[in-house]
Amino acid sequence: MTNRRTLLSVVTGAAVAALVAGLSGTAATAQEVTLKLHQFLPPQANVPKLVLDVWADNVEEDSGGRIKIDRYPSMQLGGKPPELMDQAIDGVADIVWTVVGYTPGRYLSTEVFELPFMMTNARAVSHAYWEMFEEHMKDDEFKDVHILGTWVHGPGMFHTKDPVERPEDLQGMKIRGGSRSVNALLTELGATPVGMPVPAVTEGLSKGVIDGTTIPWEVTPALKVPELVANHTEFEGHALYVLTFVLAMNKAKYESLPDDLKAVIDENSGLEFSVFAGGTQADADGPAREIALDLGNNIITIPADQTEEWRKRAQPVYDAWLEEMAAKGKDGQALLDQARMLIEKYTPMYTN
Repeated sequence: MTNRRTLLSVVTGAAVAALVAGLSGTAATAQEVTLKLHQFLPPQANVPKLVLDVWADNVEEDSGGRIKIDRYPSMQLGGKPPELMDQAIDGVADIVWTVVGYTPGRYLSTEVFELPFMMTNARAVSHAYWEMFEEHMKDDEFKDVHILGTWVHGPGMFHTKDPVERPEDLQGMKIRGGSRSVNALLTELGATPVGMPVPAVTEGLSKGVIDGTTIPWEVTPALKVPELVANHTEFEGHALYVLTFVLAMNKAKYESLPDDLKAVIDENSGLEFSVFAGGTQADADGPAREIALDLGNNIITIPADQTEEWRKRAQPVYDAWLEEMAAKGKDGQALLDQARMLIEKYTPMYTN
């Protein structure tokens, strides 16, 4: 009897162990890879909510649950926004979303799109950006990471305490600039550029550290900008400026994925995603603009045929960039000509 019970116990125990092992194996198969996505905005901001979460959710769904993407907003993995690219390179994070201009001069070719009065609409410029990334930047400046998307936001503009209608109106103003190209432009216009990350704009305006900021409409509600300034200056036709973004992945992590999971990442990345991301950010401009209108703020629109003086004042920014490109052995003029050609080509395609 004892031997039978012992044998039954052994057999039952083995069966349970096999069942547990089988279940564990199923769980392991269902979630083979966990990726850490790191970025600098709070989770409720437009880019995380409308772009990054959509991308991550699609990847998880298309992988059948085999890829899980943990999202870390507001620099929760540590460091500062300018360190995000190095975090992707070093593997601190598997994927990062960042402003390319947070590392000034490091990815010089992308700045062709940040030069003043290049931008028409976000979808067209994001399309051109991806195309030129693949041709000129992928195996050069971005060779240390795997780029998943390249895009720009909607038209950059001024948000100021005092009205800005002419370049002379900026004389002596302290204005937050989003990139070194914007800061250079502010200097040429007679303003004092102040470097600060986007989340610091609210405090900077409320404490008088800055008199205004350069950002697209889309960002203004989260920063309470329409409540802190009364004037907004936008430009018809070609926008004052734009910033470039990348969604970048650690190269070794991407290459370590099995081919079918690489395919999932690839299918959710590239040109179509870049245009979606840029367009989604730009689509949020309209509702944000309405908030300023509802508050009774003053919206100044510079007609396209009245931007000549602004463009003349911006020329030294172009000259300095071309010189720096030449010093690095790059044909900046060819990049500039190609960017303008592609933007002109794609703008009608994405104009409502």
